[in-house]
Amino acid sequence: MRRALFPGSFDPLTLGHYDIIKRGITLFDELVIAIGINADKKYMFTLEERTKFIADAFKDEPKIKVVTYQGMTVDFCKEIGAEFILRGLRNPADFEFEKAIAHTNRKLSEIETVFLLTSSGKSFISSSIVRDVIRNGGDYTGLVPDTVVVNR
Repeated sequence: MRRALFPGSFDPLTLGHYDIIKRGITLFDELVIAIGINADKKYMFTLEERTKFIADAFKDEPKIKVVTYQGMTVDFCKEIGAEFILRGLRNPADFEFEKAIAHTNRKLSEIETVFLLTSSGKSFISSSIVRDVIRNGGDYTGLVPDTVVVNR
């Protein structure tokens, strides 16, 4: 079975993430969406909210599992038997950043990183931009799946 891990904070899930996930499930038998827990990071949405956004968005997709994890991503991959890490790339800066992480992960383990380019119409979307739109009372709904609902 080809199992891949798609790690991130998903604060919140964006249409860019959604695009990578929908395309990623065609490549793997199982795609584990792993919400990383970082005690030093200040999140806009709770872990429960982020988990619900993702679980609801993919409730009809049996190949997707949503989990949370702490620690190094490669260690978690080994723990769950994932042979691949799936990452999305929006721009050249993402590539340079993700390339360094992929090389490090490869040095630490046998896990391969698979990159997908975000679809052109979604390449400008980032969670930080979505959070700024929400903080400033803007219409965020065209940037996230319908399952992301702000009750603030």
